[in-house]
Amino acid sequence: MKDVTARRGTTSEVAEDHDGPDDGLGDDLDDLDGTDLPPDPDPDLLRPAPLPWVRRTAIEMVVSGLIGLYASFVLSIEALVLAKDQNATLSCDLNAVISCGTVARSWQAELFGFPNAFLGIAAEAVVLTLAVALIGGVRFPRWFMLSAQVVYTLGLVFALWLFQQAYTVIGALCPWCLLITVTTTLVWAGLTRINVREGNIVLPGAAGPWARRFVAAGNDWYITVAALVLLAGVVFARYGWTLL
Repeated sequence: MKDVTARRGTTSEVAEDHDGPDDGLGDDLDDLDGTDLPPDPDPDLLRPAPLPWVRRTAIEMVVSGLIGLYASFVLSIEALVLAKDQNATLSCDLNAVISCGTVARSWQAELFGFPNAFLGIAAEAVVLTLAVALIGGVRFPRWFMLSAQVVYTLGLVFALWLFQQAYTVIGALCPWCLLITVTTTLVWAGLTRINVREGNIVLPGAAGPWARRFVAAGNDWYITVAALVLLAGVVFARYGWTLL
């Protein structure tokens, strides 16, 4: 019994030493009031996005993708018409400014040795399949969604490059090409929105939670609309009422 009592006394003394002012650990813990720690992200933003939110965004992608697919089909048919007769007049050859034929006869329209519209058909078919699967509740792995993001980003860059070439080099505009530029922008915005909200695209530091909260609230739509308005403003600034 004396040995047990002695051991208890020793344990009490050790506990008192840790609680005492000489150790310094208690003071260090008291100083951590949370201001020096990184902010905790919203737990809801770390979970997968709600299915209704994903479906709503995916439906927007389907609508834009279908419009882009239709425009690509029209351009493909017109490319076949020009292949038979280079002097053929196309349906959207309205004037010197609005002329699909002028754009289609340029080397930029067949950058890879075949009409660019064929690429549009393939890209839109893939993105439509992806969007329909998302509507059905399919959750793709992160590597797949990031791969889709990279590929479609290249498609958006290509569409914007073609617009720049038509605007500054060719000197004519193709309404179907402009429509594809708009739909590609909308699909890319929807895909990016999902990837940011799902955490597939991770921004560093506090920017990550902020970005997820930003797209979850739908604020990215303001940026998308502003980009499209800027595109329309650039076209109108150069051609004005000659577009009509």
